[in-house]
Amino acid sequence: MRLKLAVAAALLLAPATFAAPARPTSAPPSPAAASTPGQPAAAAPRKATAEERVEAERLDPLGRAAFWAREADIDPQDADARLKLAKALRALGKYDEAAAAADQVLVMQPQDLEALLESARARIQAGQGFYAIDEAQRAETIAPKDWRPASLLALALEQSDRDDEALAAHEKALALAPDNPAELSNLGMYYAAHGDAAKAEPLLRRAADAPGAGAQERQNLALVLGLEGKLDEAERLQRRDLPPAVVDSNLAYLRAGSDPAPPHTWASVKGAP
Repeated sequence: MRLKLAVAAALLLAPATFAAPARPTSAPPSPAAASTPGQPAAAAPRKATAEERVEAERLDPLGRAAFWAREADIDPQDADARLKLAKALRALGKYDEAAAAADQVLVMQPQDLEALLESARARIQAGQGFYAIDEAQRAETIAPKDWRPASLLALALEQSDRDDEALAAHEKALALAPDNPAELSNLGMYYAAHGDAAKAEPLLRRAADAPGAGAQERQNLALVLGLEGKLDEAERLQRRDLPPAVVDSNLAYLRAGSDPAPPHTWASVKGAP
């Protein structure tokens, strides 16, 4: 029986232009601030210093998005600001805007590996994997030894119902990074989604035990263990990362013996290479 994984609501492919987050309308300048004949105009906004940009990456996603949107507004050619804006927007769940921000980088630098990967991530997390295939393939061409393009391509192909190609891409990614917890987990979830628990569980256990593994890998293992009826172990794993009320709800669902998996977005059950 094939495991059903609910996909996040589909979003239309974002246009190439990027709309910055809405800001309050500025009040008219005061007479003291307005320029007058014989006086210099107010200084243009300055870009942040290198130290300020480093510090901005410690902000929460909303703060990062506001900071990098301002930097991109000040200097529309600042590819680094637009790429970091895309990452912040994706962390906020604004996948279409994140893809648009990454695409602006690609307009300036078509071979930018990180922008290609970020554009693909945003579209996959929006449930629009078909539109991520091209970016992932271009990234593979640029960095054939990097596991991330192959892993993203696998997820995009899964969402496009091209299962055989997706499996081949997953296997390629894992060959490039044999102990990577995200790809071990993604391949395990591929097998789980196709009803092959015998292959899924060992991969998910390796993922959860691998150096660098986190809540994503543990909760993917817990989900599959719960669907297999191994509820005690699933509960122990869930309680490491989830609030008690969420765990209780998940366990109640699993104990009910329903066929589909508990509601999960694509982003919540797949790692982000």
